[in-house]
Amino acid sequence: MKSTRATARRYGGKTAEQRSAERRGSLIDAALQLWRDQSWTAVTMRGVCARAGLTDRYFYENFTDRDALLGTVWDQVRDETFAMLLTTIHALSERPPLEQLRAALTAVVHHIADEPEQAQILFGDHTGSAVLEQRRHDVIQLATDLLITLARPYLRPQIDENEFRTNVLLGIGGFVQVVFAWRAGLVEAETEAIVEYLAGVAEALSPRFLRHNAL
Repeated sequence: MKSTRATARRYGGKTAEQRSAERRGSLIDAALQLWRDQSWTAVTMRGVCARAGLTDRYFYENFTDRDALLGTVWDQVRDETFAMLLTTIHALSERPPLEQLRAALTAVVHHIADEPEQAQILFGDHTGSAVLEQRRHDVIQLATDLLITLARPYLRPQIDENEFRTNVLLGIGGFVQVVFAWRAGLVEAETEAIVEYLAGVAEALSPRFLRHNAL
């Protein structure tokens, strides 16, 4: 009897949970490819199911609607990007903070230049999608909080916290807008020049907030 139950739970050597996870992964991968190849507007339930070779039954087993899938893909790319940045920064944890920031800028700007189709997921035009617009807003706040946390050990004592947060928020929001304009051809510059422009802004503002021995 025990053997019969075990057989019922498995198909092709995989449990129901494993097969469900594979189907979910296939749907996410299909959505990612459609987004990369075209835009977020191409990510529809029918289009994703067709590319993944699955029926809409499996779509709705994993996602309540199209917005839920779009949010999942966005979150995956966001997490991968943040992981790349944190790995870069932690590798230079003994170096001055501006050197860490420059390395992070270099990593993300080169990533955008080398994989523009992937970059459009975070930095493309999401007008018309309330879910993606909200996530874009949220990621700016998340990046601001992260940068403030990483910078705190190097800050001058008794700085104006509101002023510092405002400047960091301006920097993060400005970075997003510069990248958007660069990808759209509104700013014509080589990759290294973009890094220099952005790093130069951070270096100009840093003496106001960083300890002298951290510069």
